[in-house]
Amino acid sequence: MRKLFMGTGEIALPSFRMMAEEGDLAGLVTQPDRPVGRSAKPCPPRIKKVAAGFGIPVVQPEKVRVGEGFAEVAALEPDLIVVMAYGQILPRALLEMPRYGCINVHASLLPRHRGASCIQAAIEAGDPETGISIIYMKEDLDTGDVITRQAVPLHPDDTGGTVHDRLAELAPVVLKECVDGIAGGEVSRNPQDDSLATYAPKLHRGDGEVDWNQSARFLERRIRAHDPWPGSFTSFNDGRGRVRRLKIFPGGRLLEDAPNGSPGELISVSSSGIAVACGKGGIRFSEVQMEGGNRLPVPEFIKGNSLTAGDRFFSLASAPE
Repeated sequence: MRKLFMGTGEIALPSFRMMAEEGDLAGLVTQPDRPVGRSAKPCPPRIKKVAAGFGIPVVQPEKVRVGEGFAEVAALEPDLIVVMAYGQILPRALLEMPRYGCINVHASLLPRHRGASCIQAAIEAGDPETGISIIYMKEDLDTGDVITRQAVPLHPDDTGGTVHDRLAELAPVVLKECVDGIAGGEVSRNPQDDSLATYAPKLHRGDGEVDWNQSARFLERRIRAHDPWPGSFTSFNDGRGRVRRLKIFPGGRLLEDAPNGSPGELISVSSSGIAVACGKGGIRFSEVQMEGGNRLPVPEFIKGNSLTAGDRFFSLASAPE
């Protein structure tokens, strides 16, 4: 069976390595090299470098749906296509090309959390578990029949980063069993219940801005979900007429019985942390980072900053006049 892997994101690396070591890998399809950093020098996806180490052919079409991009993939003549964190929508003609089909390795328990930010959505929602689903692909996003699912528990201190890494290591185990089953004709197709579906859209940098009108319990989960990307940040007035941005890190302590305060108001600033009132309850943070500065424990941070109780954090959309 000639297998083709389509993937770009870091989460796909362990699964790609497993398939490369198994052999019969016709090639890798990944995104084109993109400009990175201040120099804007084109940088290849890390998975491309791994493929080179195995001597696996790599194609990087700008658009896989049409023209030359489609032809490059078709020329590899795959019997099975495996997709994980690739980053482009595949056309029907490509989905129907391989005789064993096209499967997708997805980092949630479908139909819950279809879409790009499925890991963050599971943490933010307070789900007790998440996992890996492998589905036969359809043109609609993450709607295909489920071949297999494997769940893992979510822990109270999990972040987007820790869950990403855990699922990245689980995926090749589930994938190998699935591919072996497909080759032996021993897999089933289980339609998803669309009534149970939720959607987790792609995240952008601005999604990390904290809305203090939300409850403290929700924000604690959201801050963990958004670590390390897009991160969580807020703004404050430094007392000199300047609006400064402050990054906030996971590990905040919930203050269910926090004193009353308007959302974003600083309840207290001390060596034990910065306590902030939310729409319901409050949170005390222990680590922060000023834009352009270093990540610091609060006792170090407050030595050089004049934040005091009664000051206010805010989003730029609701900045005080």
